[in-house]
Amino acid sequence: MSHLSNVWFSVTPLQVASGHGCWVTTTDGEEYLDFAAGIAVNSTGHAHPRVAKAIADQAQRFIHAQVNVFKHDLLEPLAAKLAEITPAGIDTFFYANSGAEITEAAVKLAKQATKRPHVIVFSGSFHGRTHLAMAMTTSKTGYRAGHAPLPAGIFVAPYPDPLVADQAAEAERALAGFDHLLKSMTAPEETAAVILEPVLGEGGYIPAPPAFIQGIVERCKQHGILFIADEVQSGFGRTGKMFAVDHYDIEPDIICMAKGIASGFPFAALGTRRELDDKWTTGSHGGTYGGNSMGCAAALATIEIMSDPAFLENVNARGEQLQAGIRELQREHDVIVQVRGLGLMVGTEFSDAARVAAITKHCFEEGRLILMNAGTYGRTLRWMPPLVVTEGEIDLALAAFGAALKATA
Repeated sequence: MSHLSNVWFSVTPLQVASGHGCWVTTTDGEEYLDFAAGIAVNSTGHAHPRVAKAIADQAQRFIHAQVNVFKHDLLEPLAAKLAEITPAGIDTFFYANSGAEITEAAVKLAKQATKRPHVIVFSGSFHGRTHLAMAMTTSKTGYRAGHAPLPAGIFVAPYPDPLVADQAAEAERALAGFDHLLKSMTAPEETAAVILEPVLGEGGYIPAPPAFIQGIVERCKQHGILFIADEVQSGFGRTGKMFAVDHYDIEPDIICMAKGIASGFPFAALGTRRELDDKWTTGSHGGTYGGNSMGCAAALATIEIMSDPAFLENVNARGEQLQAGIRELQREHDVIVQVRGLGLMVGTEFSDAARVAAITKHCFEEGRLILMNAGTYGRTLRWMPPLVVTEGEIDLALAAFGAALKATA
């Protein structure tokens, strides 16, 4: 009899003993190619030796040095390193443990800094599973069902549909919807922040059209609304740049970071400008484990690994290889509607969810390849391998995918 809760859904039934790079080994000694990567968390792969050593070395000094009681010696070095790699203007950092915690922190900061009560999110969003984060999540009802009532003050604006042929017109349509929301439901003077994933994650791996995201930022500046970039899934090299907003030449007021920041060790960070942080009342937010010393060590090691120019070069090369291989298969299988993404955050849109489920199952059972779906309707197969994936491993994954396409036709 298991004593574990059944609330977790399962992608695979695997009992794993260890992992290395892009591979996991089960307790039975079988190996699987892991293209789920802890849901885009294992950025440097499983058990990267430099990250593992940093955690182990730090554990010999401090496991938990609570930040309200005293400051350990990795807090400031990590903040300084984050200031170097985050977008211009971001220079002050708060630490927590998860993406949901950090998106909540961002909203709390925005409300205190602006003295406004409301927040705008976008259709297809995912910001976490706490009550407030659920209220901000619109990608699937399954994330919200049975937990109502959820916190008020959250308003949903349209996000551009990637399947519309005229993307310029679609961006304008979505921006018009945003403008309508400010006229009809939440006035600018009562809107604290807009929170946006530059690439929708759970919503289907959909990069924001440049005209759309730039238009949103312009409107935020016009109305004194803070722009929060939720980079929980898209940050730390996932899109081929350190952050997805780097593709768009925009500067967020607040940036949310988690997942790949520490290669799998639970850690999250909020970045903002000092002038905004100064409006965050001391003691009004915190957390027992925020700034955990081992998490800081893992994050510093992760950033050091990613700072090698060859690291992001590999992400972009492997992303191009992956998309090219999927598009080649698309010519033979018209069930693939669209291939999209940035770097190694790639979505393959299908015409029906059942085919996605069948392909995922076949890849796992016959190809020993672990994949996951995404999107409101479950029609997107998402590719999120560790960012250290090799050319040969991409080829293996494409071969398993191609076999699954044929077997499930």
